[in-house]
Amino acid sequence: MKSKINSQKIHKETTELLNQKLTEAMMTALKAIHSAASPDSMDVEDLARQRKGQEVLGRLMSPPIGFSWEPLSLGEMPMAWVRPERGHDCSKVILYCHGGGYTSGNLGYARVLAAKMAGATGCEVLAFQYRLAPEFPYPAALEDALEAWEYLMHQGWGAKDVILAGDSAGGNLALELTLALKEEGRFQPGRLVLFSPWTDMSASGDSYTQREELDPMLTNRYIQSVRSAYAPNADYCHSKLSPLFADLSGLPPTLIQVGEREILYSDSERLRNALTTAGVPCVLQSWPDMWHVFQMFPLKSA
Repeated sequence: MKSKINSQKIHKETTELLNQKLTEAMMTALKAIHSAASPDSMDVEDLARQRKGQEVLGRLMSPPIGFSWEPLSLGEMPMAWVRPERGHDCSKVILYCHGGGYTSGNLGYARVLAAKMAGATGCEVLAFQYRLAPEFPYPAALEDALEAWEYLMHQGWGAKDVILAGDSAGGNLALELTLALKEEGRFQPGRLVLFSPWTDMSASGDSYTQREELDPMLTNRYIQSVRSAYAPNADYCHSKLSPLFADLSGLPPTLIQVGEREILYSDSERLRNALTTAGVPCVLQSWPDMWHVFQMFPLKSA
């Protein structure tokens, strides 16, 4: 019996050590990729490298098997259905807004999280590739998100059957889409699921300074650069850009996930507090030692 307990202990310690080494290696790779992509600049060549880096990141984090990928177009907007190959839940659908600071990101990048969500929930996922800044600044992305929403409604889905999900800038977009529907007096999605959402473009949270050295992915210079590309010379405290400062009453129940090594941590924490104050059911889940949108990586925590 004692020998068995010792063996289990050794196995556990070995697994934890391997996970730690994998995490450290992943952080080193992330820093290298983002450094090579020159994310702080919106020059044409640097932006092209940034978008290529995002695409490479999506390829590196190869999605799990067991799903179908069915591309389509809505006008000029590329979209894709991600469906679990096993039996799946036909009563709900996930509409997914990809991240990328509103300046990068595509269906290839979206494929990883879309597939993971389909596998975890058994639901179909619709991903869409909205127009990017600076070529197409605000409100182009929101207009495209509204088009994707209308597509689902025309397919016969009820608003309450839609789980609206988004990561990073896609979390911002998911919130702004929900607020736009609310403003128009329309039915909102049944649930919100937000991965490391960007909720405060004014960057006023404590984590923007306190956690910048811990964050292997994002910097304040990057935040300032992409927000200027998305909404030049704007008031970044305005609720149309920073949903953290909007009237959040009446929004659907919300799940927020965030890593504790990211400068956007305050965006999640303050959003949870604001939603709770507004009477919206909200759960915030945080992971020590994890970074921005860690869910897409091949890690145990993800």
